[in-house]
Amino acid sequence: MTAPLTPHDKPAPAPQPMGATAFVPPHLRDRVPPVTRAEVVEAALVSLAVGVLGAVMGLLWLWLAPHVQLIADKQAIYIKNPEGENAIGADGTFVLLGLGMGLLTAVAVFLFRRRGGIALVLGLALGGILGSVLAWRLGVALGPESDIRAHARQVGPGVTFDKPLELAAKGALLAWSVAAMLVHLLLTWTLGPRDPEPQQGYAPAFAS
Repeated sequence: MTAPLTPHDKPAPAPQPMGATAFVPPHLRDRVPPVTRAEVVEAALVSLAVGVLGAVMGLLWLWLAPHVQLIADKQAIYIKNPEGENAIGADGTFVLLGLGMGLLTAVAVFLFRRRGGIALVLGLALGGILGSVLAWRLGVALGPESDIRAHARQVGPGVTFDKPLELAAKGALLAWSVAAMLVHLLLTWTLGPRDPEPQQGYAPAFAS
């Protein structure tokens, strides 16, 4: 025979499986809906669609970014207007375009799926990074010649030419994703569907 359990002897709790809810507090685990396969597919499609829009941003960046003019002589290559602000204008233009694209894509994704979800937000953020990288590389590829010395020899001494399009601040690649996540979170919080509130009532009385 085994000894009866005393009030202080409690059975050991069953081990919790490791997974996405392992880091969620126990009292909130029932409120975190599991990510379904359909949501993962939707997130992948959103990421791909948003990333492709980076080509549009790259063309806009190439068109709107201020051009830095260079001039060369027989000894060196110089910036024609060293006191101008065009040298940092390319980064600022890229950030502004990224914020605008983040706003537009966040609104489009919210209208596509109002209920949101963590998978959809992650897909939107990943698509913003992919789109920013595509815009950066496309703008540089379609911009002025990247080999400055070869370009200077081609145009000749004393002739001005455009400096290659560059993105000095690589942190600008995150502008699209940050703006998209913040705008989508704001839209979901203000205009998204609300969870039904639990009905309030009285607890049943215990019979004496």
